Amino acid sequence: MHVTLLGVSFIGESEAIVSLYRMNSPWSYKNLRLFSKPIAFKCLVLVGIALFYKALFLSSSPRNLLLIRTRYTSDSSSTSGVRTDKFLEVPQIVWGLNNQKIAFARACLTARTMNRTLLMPSLSASLFYKEVDKLLPFPFDKVFQFERFNSLCGGFVQLARFSDVRNRTQVFDLEKGSGRRWTVERDLEQLKQSVSVDEFEVIRVKGKNPFLWHDHWPVKDYAKVFECMVVVDEISREADKVVTTFMHKQYLLIQISRITNVIYKFGYFLS
Repeated sequence: MHVTLLGVSFIGESEAIVSLYRMNSPWSYKNLRLFSKPIAFKCLVLVGIALFYKALFLSSSPRNLLLIRTRYTSDSSSTSGVRTDKFLEVPQIVWGLNNQKIAFARACLTARTMNRTLLMPSLSASLFYKEVDKLLPFPFDKVFQFERFNSLCGGFVQLARFSDVRNRTQVFDLEKGSGRRWTVERDLEQLKQSVSVDEFEVIRVKGKNPFLWHDHWPVKDYAKVFECMVVVDEISREADKVVTTFMHKQYLLIQISRITNVIYKFGYFLS
């Protein structure tokens, strides 16, 4: 008989622990007898069914459906597009073509942030930016397709003509800050505050060229605006002619280079 000094058998101790676990286990024979009774089992099933239908009823109640519909409406309205009855006017866009494209995209994104339609800005055909009287302005639709832009960027940003404004007297002048104290945070705060200026049909930004404005938007937003900027057919045809002429001249230069090499090799062979 395996007995320790304390008078407890090792084998007996193990059997006692196992038997104690079986007595306290929820799956013990004593507890399983409860489930074997038809009345108790039926009560548990009915309680489970009641809880299931209660959860199903709450999820399909009108109040929850209204909350879901409201959440969906708010999400969809935020992506449905900018307002077309409120406008943003920006200063003339100047400098080189690439700089003007960036400035135009920044003006579009500013109007999007303010939930307004951008009035078609004037571009510049000269590189002067200090002498305002020397600037040669020309409208946006002389270079890029107006309707094509709105069809490609519809719902993201929107362009409008000045003729779309019903009342030119309802204009709110928004002065852009400048200098070191005019930080990115202050500029963004100004944009957020200008959203509440809803009683004016037009907000006119006064100050520097949009290219010099603070940047608050990711690169992908700029790329989306650039994809919508399609040049007019006249410029596209002229560009195709230039490319074709360049390719033709390049082909002639390649052929002349090959002929020169053949002549050089032939003369070297004769010598």
